[in-house]
Amino acid sequence: MRNHYDTILLDLGGVLIDVDYHATAKAFRDLGHLDFERLYSKARQDHLFDGFETGALSPAQFRDRIRTLLDPSLTDTVIDTNWNAMLGSIPQERIQMIHRLKERYRVLLLSNTNAIHVPAFEAIIAHGNGIPDFKALFHGAYYSCEIGLRKPDPGSFLHVLDRHEAAPSRTLFIDDSIQHVIGARQAGLHAEHLELAREDVLGLAQRLALL
Repeated sequence: MRNHYDTILLDLGGVLIDVDYHATAKAFRDLGHLDFERLYSKARQDHLFDGFETGALSPAQFRDRIRTLLDPSLTDTVIDTNWNAMLGSIPQERIQMIHRLKERYRVLLLSNTNAIHVPAFEAIIAHGNGIPDFKALFHGAYYSCEIGLRKPDPGSFLHVLDRHEAAPSRTLFIDDSIQHVIGARQAGLHAEHLELAREDVLGLAQRLALL
């Protein structure tokens, strides 16, 4: 297994950083917006979140759309705070895992994320893990809102690998979303679905003898 791969490509949310998507819905419900889930589904249908994650929408445009969906009186600060409520922390053992993987492989990161979440989770990691430059933890780290591509588009994976002259056939991708795993396989990568109900990324890495 170790000899087969020379590159490990990791997802961020759910794989490295803990994420609770229900926390954002609860934060809006606590403000009296009881139907946030329904509005969230509607927003997904009109590509609000896809557009925000690829950088097609600015934070200001995203906030204005949330105000249109929920409440015109919501301030930027309230929207950002509630939107970031889903973000958890990275257990230190996962940071240690990355360092260990880097001894054997090129380790890259590809995350579907947005311009409000990025400074929020980077601040969480700086404070909680003592890492002031999160991207520097990897040989290369890429956010969908910066590269204009998002998973599961096969082009997002190839964009990242091309930057490092990494071969898809020698790359292992790990993600907790099955649709992203499928997209990676379509791009020619090996891909493992991290089933969070069964194990975390450290357990998966150990089971695959990556460490």
